[in-house]
Amino acid sequence: MVNASAGQGYCGGWSAALAEKFRAQGVEADITLAKSGEEMIARAKRAVAEGAPVVVAGGGDGTINAVASALVDSRTSLGVLPLGTLNHFAKDLNIPLELDEAVANVVRGEATPVDVGEVNGRIFLNNSSLGIYPDIVRDREHQQKHLGRGKWHAFARAVFVAARRFPFMSVRLKLNGAEHSRRTPFVFIGNNEYMQGLTMGERERLDSGKMYLYVAQKPTRLGLLRYAIHALFGRLSEAKDFDVLSATELVIETRHRKMRVATDGEVTVMAPPLCYRSRAAALRVIVPAAPAT
Repeated sequence: MVNASAGQGYCGGWSAALAEKFRAQGVEADITLAKSGEEMIARAKRAVAEGAPVVVAGGGDGTINAVASALVDSRTSLGVLPLGTLNHFAKDLNIPLELDEAVANVVRGEATPVDVGEVNGRIFLNNSSLGIYPDIVRDREHQQKHLGRGKWHAFARAVFVAARRFPFMSVRLKLNGAEHSRRTPFVFIGNNEYMQGLTMGERERLDSGKMYLYVAQKPTRLGLLRYAIHALFGRLSEAKDFDVLSATELVIETRHRKMRVATDGEVTVMAPPLCYRSRAAALRVIVPAAPAT
């Protein structure tokens, strides 16, 4: 399943070329150029019901998330063709970024179980956040859709507006039998641990069965801008002044009746409390086979 609404020029010719790449690896692929996340999820669910051993998602992290949501706790493995801009999930699993090599990995690789995070029933593979980043994404998408601005122009204006408003939120964090009250512009929840020293913004593993909570302390306006930029590129490790906690489950309470919550870059409106949990080894993903010894 390929996200055909991503504006990358996918068409019948491209689909035929992709089918030929799979054919060169000795398999026949049933390719769907989906026009929406809902279509991808529905098609993936049908494939699972039909007993498909592998379902392949082609696109960015949002597309991978949509397809993966239909495969969690099933025997169907997820193959990944990283066709997005940042491709964090593929990079963290050492999945090749070049298309021919990614196709070969889908066919020749091995399935390994990885954790997924969940918030109020919605899964995420990379991270979830609330505060300034979901607000910026919403504003950027509004500008792109209604004002016709390009992605980066819209993002820059959205960051400027957010910094001018200088938003903070009061949250109560419940995890590991303790409560923590914070007033912060940003809360970040990673599926497994981010910010690994010199490998900043990446994860060394996706099978610890834990989520990591990063809560931004009060920054200056300039610091708020840095948070937004680091969040966009998935490199929050370069920002400073975070409280870091880990847990298998956590609850975030706030006085707001509704909150915008980002999951793998997609923004959803949810009603608190926000109940997070790690679903250990819930998804099988095809990764490069270990070298023979």
